[in-house]
Amino acid sequence: MGDLERSLTASFMMAWADTFIFVSQVLMRQRFRTVVLWVAIAIGVIAVNLLTALGEGAKSYVLSEFNVLGRHTLITLPGKKETRGGMPPITGESPRALTLKDAQAVSRLSGVKTVAPLVLGNIEVSYAGKIRESLVMGSSRSFFALRHLVLARGQLLPERGRFKGEAVAVIGSRLRDELFAGKPALGEWLRLGDSRFRVIGVLKTSGTRFGFDMDEVVIIPVVSAQSLFNVDGLFRLFAEVRHFSQLDTVKQQMVELLKQRHEGEEDVTVISQDAMLSSLQKILDTLTYAVSGIAAVSMLVAGILIMNMMIITVSQRRKEIGLLKALGASSALVRRLFLAEAGLIAALAALSGWMLSHLVLLLANNYFSDIQFHSPWWAQAASIALALGLSLLFAWLPAQRASSLAPVQALQGKTAQAQR
Repeated sequence: MGDLERSLTASFMMAWADTFIFVSQVLMRQRFRTVVLWVAIAIGVIAVNLLTALGEGAKSYVLSEFNVLGRHTLITLPGKKETRGGMPPITGESPRALTLKDAQAVSRLSGVKTVAPLVLGNIEVSYAGKIRESLVMGSSRSFFALRHLVLARGQLLPERGRFKGEAVAVIGSRLRDELFAGKPALGEWLRLGDSRFRVIGVLKTSGTRFGFDMDEVVIIPVVSAQSLFNVDGLFRLFAEVRHFSQLDTVKQQMVELLKQRHEGEEDVTVISQDAMLSSLQKILDTLTYAVSGIAAVSMLVAGILIMNMMIITVSQRRKEIGLLKALGASSALVRRLFLAEAGLIAALAALSGWMLSHLVLLLANNYFSDIQFHSPWWAQAASIALALGLSLLFAWLPAQRASSLAPVQALQGKTAQAQR
């Protein structure tokens, strides 16, 4: 029984080895058709991997930007962000402003570790005749820790009287280079509009965060910013909770506190980092799946191309098929030869497309330092599986047509329909 099993296994392996040799010779003999199908399938695999890598890279970049705030941070926005029925107000109403007194009240909550108010505005910054339009942020010392901003030299905004205005500023590294041209900036006086501020610190290079270029900002005390821009309200209010487990509790306490301070009206929106990340991740995942589907269309096009070219091939190789059948080849063997031909092209093209996509991603990651592109494992597996599956699926009809040819008719170069 053992000898019989070994004999059958050897015969089976020999049959597949002969099939591989036969199919390889056919592909080498018809180089143009092989190259066209190879390129079509490889492009489909490359498209799936590159587009999903683009989506994953964008998702990682956006989520890393939001991670700057940390999981312990609550962000308060003026105005209630919700959907209600009815017509929107037409009386020119605006949401009640968040004030520094609101920030002070929030800072006294037991679960709040620290708060950082924020006021934003653009203004002309000048020094020794050099003028730049720059973003000015008004906040407190705790803002630097919340946004993970690190000093290259100097000191942070003063902690004492954090809700009092002082004419001091911390500037970005690029703004320092452009205004001072290599000269020491610490202790020098900048002019912001009509006011003068002394430079007490310079930030390390940190790039763009939340759409703001932190290398070109000027950070001053929040009260000074309110005076500079003639505003009373805050753009945002950041609050860091003491423990992550208290996040929801502190969030509710903040809403209730500000509701009491605003005459019983709930006119603020408090959001957490996790809520933003969860919503963003769902949106970005959907976009990744969408671009994956778009890329998969190229696979479908390649499959249709395989079917069309193999139908043409069957008509061109009738005599060869007839000779095979005359020599004793069964319909199943002829079908297997054509399917093996499509499968071998698909396998080689998918592998080469997969390798080329990784090469492109490697070059892109070396060129772009801020965004790192990577194709997820499921996209890589799906691209290869689709290439093989669609190739065999669309090759089935031509293979079935080839296997149904009668030997005599095929040797005469006729189809069964023509003979009838």
